[in-house]
Amino acid sequence: MRTTPISYKRHRFPPELIAHSVWLYVRFNLSLREVEEMLLERGVNVSYETIRRWMAKFGPWIARNLRRRQARPGDIWHLDEVVVTISGRKFWLWRAVDQDGVVLEEILQTRRDKRAVRRLIKALIKRYGLPVRRPKSLLDPGTPPLCTRHPLSQIGSFRRIENRRGRLMLQHPLFCRSAEIT
Repeated sequence: MRTTPISYKRHRFPPELIAHSVWLYVRFNLSLREVEEMLLERGVNVSYETIRRWMAKFGPWIARNLRRRQARPGDIWHLDEVVVTISGRKFWLWRAVDQDGVVLEEILQTRRDKRAVRRLIKALIKRYGLPVRRPKSLLDPGTPPLCTRHPLSQIGSFRRIENRRGRLMLQHPLFCRSAEIT
């Protein structure tokens, strides 16, 4: 699927400068005024309102290109639950992380809600596909069987089990192995 190239016609500044300022805003989560100051340090006088207009016009294209260039997540995912205190109130932070430590998704809740976590897992599987673990050698008897992709309508029947050490685990019929809840 090919996308149409971005047209920078009828703009006063060169396309490289526009793309760079939008990239700074999207990639590093800077404010519009911070991007304006960074460009001013390089000798380019651009108002933050102009950067906002560029962001509205070119931001979705550049963000889509950045997402497309991102590496695929690893084949092992961990679901992490942490209780955090913010301004004296308790919150539950759920994070889905792959084996390289890249945060795939996170949600912050005022109360512990398992249905929201299941929706999070469904959204991750819909976005990235099932994390299929590929064995190093198919002839090795110690490798787990390959998982097959199933339609998303079958997702949602998690079972709670405990392993030998008494830790709580989630087991799903689509996954070949259990996922530990830490």
